Amino acid sequence: MDTPQYRHLIETFFTSQPEAITQIFQELLSALEAEGQHLPSSPMSQNYETASVNPEIHVLPGNLKDARDAIFPYFWGTDSWSSPLHLENVKGPASNASLIGALACLLKNPNLCTDTYSQRSNELEVKAVTALANLLFYHTDDPWGVFTMGGTISNLYGAKIGIEKVLPGAMHHGLQGAKIAGIVSEASHYSNQSVAGWLGMGTAQLHSIPTDASLAMRLDLLEEKLEALYTDGVKVAYVVATFGTTDTFGVDDVAEIRRITETQAQKFGQPRPQVHVDGAVGWVLCFFSEYDLEKNPLDFPETLLPIIARAKTCAHGLRVADSITIDFHKMGWGHYPGSAFLVNQRSDLRYLSRSVEQMPYFSEADGRRDPALFTLECSRPALGPYTVMASLNGIGLTGWQVLVAHALEQAQRLKNKLSALEYCHVLNQDTIGPSVAWWVLPKGRNAHEIFAKLEAGQLTDEEFVRYTAEVRRLYEKRDRTKDPRLDARLSFTTSIGYCPSGRSLPAWKAVFFNPRTGPEIVDRVIASIEEL
Repeated sequence: MDTPQYRHLIETFFTSQPEAITQIFQELLSALEAEGQHLPSSPMSQNYETASVNPEIHVLPGNLKDARDAIFPYFWGTDSWSSPLHLENVKGPASNASLIGALACLLKNPNLCTDTYSQRSNELEVKAVTALANLLFYHTDDPWGVFTMGGTISNLYGAKIGIEKVLPGAMHHGLQGAKIAGIVSEASHYSNQSVAGWLGMGTAQLHSIPTDASLAMRLDLLEEKLEALYTDGVKVAYVVATFGTTDTFGVDDVAEIRRITETQAQKFGQPRPQVHVDGAVGWVLCFFSEYDLEKNPLDFPETLLPIIARAKTCAHGLRVADSITIDFHKMGWGHYPGSAFLVNQRSDLRYLSRSVEQMPYFSEADGRRDPALFTLECSRPALGPYTVMASLNGIGLTGWQVLVAHALEQAQRLKNKLSALEYCHVLNQDTIGPSVAWWVLPKGRNAHEIFAKLEAGQLTDEEFVRYTAEVRRLYEKRDRTKDPRLDARLSFTTSIGYCPSGRSLPAWKAVFFNPRTGPEIVDRVIASIEEL
């Protein structure tokens, strides 16, 4: 062995080098700052073919600058979503508080599987999930949970507990031909389809309940579906309530879903389905749970107080949920991955547990505290708890209230201004989140009247196709002609999740996830529409 070369490797890559690392990090920060001076642009050209045939593994050992150079072009070619003109989707910039947590985590690189691999970082996860659980479930007695690789996995945890509740031993024996079903709303996230397929239940056994105009699951149809499934001898493992649909921020009535599932299960002598809430987007409404609307200590405008009041009412329903998915990397302005799966009662995690005998690699694991005994992943990064606790305590409760209120205020401002235009119609007028979905029709058409006819079943197929084609055409015209210095980047969805007369509704979409997006940008969105 070449001893000097080995020593060079140790000194360069495994010995603390504050000056060299800080310099490179400063260079990356400078690039990020420079990017902020530019307007958001279309993605840089990507050459996947070249990437696959030219992986560029250096032969000789280099240094930290070689490491920097290997990734810098891709760093520069990746949008940080820091521009206030980004309104496309449920993604915003990560906060500096989250960055502090992420850096601390990366320096130690703990694995949250067991105490042995994570030590006090495991304790930090317990602290973080308890803080979030008490915020969402509102001071529940014995909550717990884990951070996961994403919202899909968190939803999978909730569904799996439901299957184990109605079919004990499925973890070991499988479904064995049992008739198992899950229920979601038509506006739910597509990840629920993935979950049903990956758990072996099958996507055909995932039943979608239509929504009403507020994008909430229709409770009358939920009751009918439960009755029909139970009558047919089907075991209903779980019902997923959505707390903030991705496109339009529809919120299901969790308390009523819980009541209906209990009533129907008892009626047919069946175990109650797991009531799991997909709150990946909407969980932040819980920051208003204790806000005093009468005193209004943060001086929110009077027009915003009714929205906050509705947010408080919706959040109260989470207290009866069995489990919840949240994504801190969405409106928590945190770093990926920041997803968590939370249970109202810690005892529910026994449905996922395995014994130490089944996992000899973790023979030292303690079932009272080591998540590896019930998690899907054996390797779990600690970015979630580090970024969450840094963000919660850096920004503070009132800081979160201000940030979320600003997003709600900008969304409502856009809704109000769109509603004043005869040729535009807001499709999610009754939702209370940061998302806005709407139609733009040619001037001279009355979009409000046309939509009313659609809901009444009075539009022909030909008329519907013509109007929705106009909505798409005008969106594409704005996208082609927008001024990148002034005009926000919007997005388009082919279905918002509400289907009157069985028709999927396409829409323009804006999502106010960037705290730097202000009223002047909203007003410019309206001006750009009027210029069409």
